[in-house]
Amino acid sequence: MSKINLKKHRKSYERLEQVIGCKWSVSVLEAIRMGINRPGALERSIEGISAKILSERLRKLTAYGLLDKHAFAEVPPRTEYTLTKTGESLVQIISRIQELDKEIEEAQ
Repeated sequence: MSKINLKKHRKSYERLEQVIGCKWSVSVLEAIRMGINRPGALERSIEGISAKILSERLRKLTAYGLLDKHAFAEVPPRTEYTLTKTGESLVQIISRIQELDKEIEEAQ
């Protein structure tokens, strides 16, 4: 492969690296998959995450098309997040990687 082709190849998975490479993204996706979909509940269920980091992750995961944000016009305002079809696909891949990791650990 030439350098130019390697750059194009790298570009194709850069976004995925930004999602998976973040310490908190997988935890947020997993929590939402388990039905925890409100920011306050997410913050309480993910040990060690701050409100600022959670907010940033939710914004990025929504921008990447992995989450849908639903804002309800209520008092007090309520916001919920759900996985998109792409987000569900990614969570399935992450689950398979976790299974593979467990198989490797048991084989040692």
